[in-house]
Amino acid sequence: MKLYREPYCSPVREWNETVPNDGFLRYLGFFNAERIVLTSPEALHEVLVTQNYSFPKPASLRETAGRFLGIGLILSEEDAHKLQRRSMNPAFAPRNIKTLYPLFWDKTREMIERITTDRVETVEVVEWASRITLDLIGVAGLGRDFGAIHDGQNEMVKTYNIVFQPSAQARMMHLVESLVPAWVLTALPIKLNSDMSQAARSIRETCRNIISSKHKKLKEKKLDDMDIISAAIRTGKFTEDGLIDQAMTLLAAGHDTTGAAFTWGIYLLAKHPEVQDRLRHEIRQRLPPLAQTKESPISSVNIDSMPYLQAVCSEILRFYAPVPQTLREAAHDTTILDQFIPKGTRIVVAPWATNRCTKLWGNDAHLFKPDRWLGSEGVYWTGVCKG
Repeated sequence: MKLYREPYCSPVREWNETVPNDGFLRYLGFFNAERIVLTSPEALHEVLVTQNYSFPKPASLRETAGRFLGIGLILSEEDAHKLQRRSMNPAFAPRNIKTLYPLFWDKTREMIERITTDRVETVEVVEWASRITLDLIGVAGLGRDFGAIHDGQNEMVKTYNIVFQPSAQARMMHLVESLVPAWVLTALPIKLNSDMSQAARSIRETCRNIISSKHKKLKEKKLDDMDIISAAIRTGKFTEDGLIDQAMTLLAAGHDTTGAAFTWGIYLLAKHPEVQDRLRHEIRQRLPPLAQTKESPISSVNIDSMPYLQAVCSEILRFYAPVPQTLREAAHDTTILDQFIPKGTRIVVAPWATNRCTKLWGNDAHLFKPDRWLGSEGVYWTGVCKG
């Protein structure tokens, strides 16, 4: 029960430091169900990369999260995942992502102007992070501006607030999802299920309308949009429902995780004014004033020329991983680091814990320290990062 009483992943962080292990730890969950926690880069690499199809996401996770995530690139498995990945990879190529930098900049300027116009003394960062990331992923992923920056109470904003709002019922569902079939959980007559079902229908219908509009443009040879879903449509490899699933995945995953990273980033900069000052100095040296970029937006060349910005972003993602913990399950009898793992064993992947491990990151792992990513002694020399 310690895992559920204490702050998220705290026991796993403690075990990493105090329990001798060779890459993973075994513990017993509810009803003595065996669990494995991965603690080394080598174990993570096996489960997430070289043997990833031997360790799919649990069916219960796919069925519950699939309601609002769609069975897209994140939740699909095996052959379906291979096909989707091959078809979607070109859209995520670095050169294509970098063409979106001016869009990100324009939306950021739009948010700053709106916050300034509101003239409030206290800015609710979580709310603004959710609003700007919804607009960003809407335009970049689907070619649709949801207008969340200008209207924080519009339908899409309210829908995703329902999906991602923490609640006692959501925590209870998480606790029991490994004990009962997913269809039982989703059929329970509770408010959470009712709200989630309604939100999922709304999101799916929005995505369906967007994709129908794009298909119409394609038939008329007018589909020149450069967003990710338009690129997927042009491949001709997705059904309409498959495209809807990809759109739902982009919206939910791109919006929630990016919003979390943005929020933690603002928090850490506020806690570390010396980092904030140094970062501001680099930005002001390398970029023109905000007002001057309206007619001439910045490009990837501007962003890539700021090493301290890159280091700060990497350290934010290390220190507060946007996805603190996720699960895998052994699809058949297999091994991890040559140790036998029976079919059905749940595998815990806990970036929040692994990213604070002193064995991997040094004795200062508990410190927010962007400099660890700079110079010849940066983390790429420690074995933490492969490649």
